[in-house]
Amino acid sequence: MKRQGIWTGLAVIVLIMALGGYAWYQQQVARGTGHGAQGGPVELSSTQGDFSLSRLDDDQLAILFFGYTYCPDVCPMSMAVVRQALAELDDESRERVVPVLISVDPERDTLERLAEYTDYFGDAFIGATGSEAQLEEIAERYGVVWRRVETPESAMEYTIDHSSSLYLVDREGRIQKRVLYSPAPHALISALESELEG
Repeated sequence: MKRQGIWTGLAVIVLIMALGGYAWYQQQVARGTGHGAQGGPVELSSTQGDFSLSRLDDDQLAILFFGYTYCPDVCPMSMAVVRQALAELDDESRERVVPVLISVDPERDTLERLAEYTDYFGDAFIGATGSEAQLEEIAERYGVVWRRVETPESAMEYTIDHSSSLYLVDREGRIQKRVLYSPAPHALISALESELEG
């Protein structure tokens, strides 16, 4: 009986933790769906000079992704998904899309490092970053969550936990669509086709 009570207690604790984690996740997701995610201007140093959304043409969209070059999994997968989605567009539509990786690791991600990283995915990709204060301000407006996690046992010293959505944004910084992370390009292709046809 005593052992059954312990297992029941543990199950309740695990359930409470899971519900708490799910509630936190939903809160973070809500921040980036238009309920608190207002978007707005993005002006940062980039691998192609000073980058500003305002320099996009009226019919262009930026795909904004917040990540970092030392990311072991989500970032390279998301960049590959963007590359795959762009490959599915016709030439005219592809010219209207500007993919931008905004690094939330300004300590390590120099413009040189970003250029080397983005070049791997294609000439169209832009890497951008700024000061921690600039990045925090932009992240707040876009509902992006990120935090540094120290890993003293690792050669990297730290990693960065971060949101992994893609944002389709116009030259005014209006979020047209937010695409949740997926290892497949279908959702992004659909969102791009919908926005580019509209």
